[in-house]
Amino acid sequence: MSHIALLPSSGMGHLTPFLRLAALLTAHDLKITIITPYPTLSLAESQVLFHFFSTFPQIRQEKLHLLLLDNFSGNSKEDPFYCHIDVIRRSSHLLSSLLSSLSPPLAALVTDMSLTASVVPITKALNIPNYIFFTSSAQMLTLFISFHTKANANLYEMDAFQIPTLEPIPKSWIPPPLLQDNNNLLKTYITKNGKEMTKSDGILVNTLESIEQESLAALNGGKVILGLPSVTAIGLLPPCFNQCESLAWLDTQPIGSVLYVSFGSRTAMSREQLKELGDGLMRSGYRFLWVVKDKKVDREDDKDLEDVIGNELTESVKERGLVVKHWLNQEDILSHPAVGGFLSHCGWNSLTEAMWFGVRVLAWPQHGDQKINASLVERTGLGIWESSWGWGGEDIVKGQQIAEKVSELMGNELLRMKAVSVREKARAGMELGETSVKMKALAKLIETWKKDRS
Repeated sequence: MSHIALLPSSGMGHLTPFLRLAALLTAHDLKITIITPYPTLSLAESQVLFHFFSTFPQIRQEKLHLLLLDNFSGNSKEDPFYCHIDVIRRSSHLLSSLLSSLSPPLAALVTDMSLTASVVPITKALNIPNYIFFTSSAQMLTLFISFHTKANANLYEMDAFQIPTLEPIPKSWIPPPLLQDNNNLLKTYITKNGKEMTKSDGILVNTLESIEQESLAALNGGKVILGLPSVTAIGLLPPCFNQCESLAWLDTQPIGSVLYVSFGSRTAMSREQLKELGDGLMRSGYRFLWVVKDKKVDREDDKDLEDVIGNELTESVKERGLVVKHWLNQEDILSHPAVGGFLSHCGWNSLTEAMWFGVRVLAWPQHGDQKINASLVERTGLGIWESSWGWGGEDIVKGQQIAEKVSELMGNELLRMKAVSVREKARAGMELGETSVKMKALAKLIETWKKDRS
């Protein structure tokens, strides 16, 4: 039996697709090991890992014990998740003995994109094929792997990031840290890892040909960068387990009547913007389930809901909605028949889940790859994007504006039907069996892993 190991990185956005891939691989006569960096940065990661390994006892867990480094303390002005990725990178030399000790010997290691530059040299030295799992869209991958070619240019003088055969990526869509002169952690990790991806044995993306055909064709046609290994669309990866969240409130709501409001596991809004958002939700007149978050790292989030949005708003939102201040299993929410819309930051996992369940999206990108992802919301017909709102934190979006867009989303039957069509496309490339889900591109890759290495 061929042995495959998976190495995710920091944050739920990186961990979730790795767990889904691991669960999928267990149905293909493979021995699976997940190497989890320890400790995790967020409480949500720890909880999900515990539940996952309880659900899939056949999947082995190995911990990569991280070095105790100064920047792990969270005092840096940098994003704490980027700091944690840097700690994992700086601890990666410990992988050599760990990988060598695994039995049977590995047929392949699937590595998170943020660890490419530090892990590929290790697997090359051990003669272990290394595949990179890119946990965002194929369109974002075109920027990620080619950014280093322009990293020394004055990006502020450019109107757009041009990639041959593809529509230019507007400068306003590019994450602001990449446009800065200083070498911040995001800019450094994209520059180094994007450059080193040509040395991997293949790149996996949780997307579909039907959704991102042009980007995938450019990547595999040598148009983006020369020497890139094969890029395989392996998605959309289906949910891998149900955590049975308490959905009693949702159970009492009419079908398709609720707007789900969540900005992911690591997006913190200002108190002022949270109050405007609450005001907008109330003004819209629609029912809503709102996940409130004002700290990037959930372990540091010890304030009560009333402390964050105020007593008056806390009481008023009870008339039409349910507001929670803890992590929810998003698969349970989006799959519920009462949910008819999703106000989202457009993290890639959130968008693929909205596609999978056919829930229309009001896009409000906050940082990172999320404007590029939001453009796909419009292109696929999944929903709407008010691009004038800018990045999260740039300006305060007023409650009246939010209410108008919520009404536009929830009151548009055509958008609902388009979202259902996207769901059909998302699931069309899959053969549903009694005990497994097969995807042709992934099945071909698995056969490669099963061949004896000479």
